[in-house]
Amino acid sequence: MTSLISHSFEDETPEAKARWFRSLTVDERIAMLCAWTDLVLENNPEIAERKDAQPVTGRIRVLTLSRR
Repeated sequence: MTSLISHSFEDETPEAKARWFRSLTVDERIAMLCAWTDLVLENNPEIAERKDAQPVTGRIRVLTLSRR
């Protein structure tokens, strides 16, 4: 990961964030995913147990693991 510091709002657009994320290697992307997951679970450990997630048409698909 290249660490650059910017104080410009132009660097905070969704497009700029997508460009930054695409610039990461697969290993760096996985490390970011793990870091974000750890952050969420540290701040809200019960989030993994929630069953009330509802799909939003056309945007997000909620997947559930069927247990046999």
